[in-house]
Amino acid sequence: MPDMLVKLYDLPPAAPVLDKLRQAGIEVRRPLAGEKQRVVEWVRRTFSPGWASECDVAFSYQPVAAFIAHRGDEILGFACYDVACRNFFGPTGVAESARKQGIGTGLLLAALHAQRALGYGYAIIGWVGPADYYARVVGAKVIEGSEPGIYRGMLKGG
Repeated sequence: MPDMLVKLYDLPPAAPVLDKLRQAGIEVRRPLAGEKQRVVEWVRRTFSPGWASECDVAFSYQPVAAFIAHRGDEILGFACYDVACRNFFGPTGVAESARKQGIGTGLLLAALHAQRALGYGYAIIGWVGPADYYARVVGAKVIEGSEPGIYRGMLKGG
C-alpha cells in the first residue's frame, strides 16, 4: 500500500465534523495518560499488535500524539500521529460497529490539525488502505514509489 501526502495548510475545518459527533453523543479528544493501558489494549484487540505498539508510542509524547473517539466509556476509534516516523499520520481505525458515522473523519481532521499546530506544512499518511477516501476528504495525493516505503523489511507475524 502506498503513502499519501496531505497539505496541512489547506485542510477542511474540523469543528463542524466534531460538533456533529458531539451532538450524537460521541466525543473526540486526546486520551489521558491514565487511559493508556485501556486504549492500547483496545487497539490490540480490535486491530493488531503492531498498531497497539504504535499507539503505545503516541503516549510517550506530551501532549499525547493520539485522539480517541468514545461514547461514554465505550471506545469507538483512535488515530495516532508522529509514531512510525515524524510527520506521519496513522495508524487509525474505527470499530466495525461504529463505522459510517463520521468518526474516522473526525479523528483524521483532529490529528491533522494537531500536526499543523506543531508547525508541519505537510503530513504523510502511511501505508494507506482507502486512498479514495483520503483524496476526497483532505485532498491527499499518492506518493509514487512509496510502497513499501518506511515499512520495507518490517518483521512479519507474531
